[in-house]
Amino acid sequence: MKLTSKLLKQIIEEEVAKFGDMESTEDRAKDAVELDADELGSVKAHELSIDFMKALKIEETRLRKRLEKITEIKKTWSGK
Repeated sequence: MKLTSKLLKQIIEEEVAKFGDMESTEDRAKDAVELDADELGSVKAHELSIDFMKALKIEETRLRKRLEKITEIKKTWSGK
């Protein structure tokens, strides 16, 4: 099958139809939050602090599991 411009347009139209209704850029712009350049630093710092807190929570969970294992081992050794 040869790929003609007509066939290509048809394929593109079919694929675009799968996306559903598209919002206009003006509607999306109304939803956007505008920040000054000096505010961007605090937003980035806030995102980093959230990531750091997630990492701390993961580390806390790992350490709690390790502590439970250590406590269990201590109980078995002290019982002998």
